[in-house]
Amino acid sequence: MSNTSSNTYTYTRVGAILHEIGMVTEEKLRSVLEEAAGYADEEIGQYEAASALEEFGVAVSVHADDIDSIHYDYADLMEAAAEAAGGRVAITDVRLVEGEGDFEGGRMDTLTFERNGTPMSIDADHLADDYYDQGAACEAIAVTAHEDDPRSWREVDFAREPHRGYDSIMVLVTPEQARALEERLGFTFPE
Repeated sequence: MSNTSSNTYTYTRVGAILHEIGMVTEEKLRSVLEEAAGYADEEIGQYEAASALEEFGVAVSVHADDIDSIHYDYADLMEAAAEAAGGRVAITDVRLVEGEGDFEGGRMDTLTFERNGTPMSIDADHLADDYYDQGAACEAIAVTAHEDDPRSWREVDFAREPHRGYDSIMVLVTPEQARALEERLGFTFPE
């Protein structure tokens, strides 16, 4: 595996690798780089490189900062993930069922939805009404890939600085693509 400290990251390099390993089309590569023309070749950190995956349409970011509302934003997040996965899974009726008590110390809520008409639920521990439960959000994203898709949603890990908040980045990859991203960009994918 590449030594991440020796990697240089730019939007251009990330896009080229995504194209080479079959994750984005030439057209998508060109359109993203055209939009990023003013900074496409500027060096960025590994976290920014992971975040760039979302710009190329192969990842979804679960914001670590505050969101509008846990009551509405999970639906938007799952819709974005389903779209990135090709729209073959219908996610409907996304609702948050509040648990008992307030947020002090965490409140156990339940995220409910239908996946292709089948009811599903995910436990979510919320500390406020404007922050995702990162684990629950990542679990919700994971169900948006179709059963016969060779790709699956994997959480990207990257070099982290202490005392800094990071979004969770979920990328839709085949096992071979995940290995290529590990080797070429130094990302890891915790099990």
